[in-house]
Amino acid sequence: MSVTYLHTAAAPKAIGPYSQATVAGGFVFTAGQIALDPATTEVVAGDVVAQAERVMQNLNAVLAEAGCAWKDVVKTTIFLADMGDFAKVNEVYSKYLGDTKPARSTVAVLTLPRNVRVEIECIAKLP
Repeated sequence: MSVTYLHTAAAPKAIGPYSQATVAGGFVFTAGQIALDPATTEVVAGDVVAQAERVMQNLNAVLAEAGCAWKDVVKTTIFLADMGDFAKVNEVYSKYLGDTKPARSTVAVLTLPRNVRVEIECIAKLP
């Protein structure tokens, strides 16, 4: 099975030794996206809602680079610095996914890269 590494300038450049996404076995596996502005690689200003918006925009760009859309997503994982942010992040998440209902896990973690409030990763099937 071959593995292809994806990169798009429409999402933040990887800040470590990894790819924005890999394609293997008919699936796209994204790296976790945090609230980095792709142009500046700085964390966006604002609360968890602003961060979740940027995260979803970043994931949208990575999925598009793979030729996928939210309807192709089969699994997501959301990492929260505070489970108290669940409802606010869920509202943003729902706006992007619409009627798409992939399997999902949400976990609270001690810290996230760059001290952001939310990180999301996903797995999508290639269309």
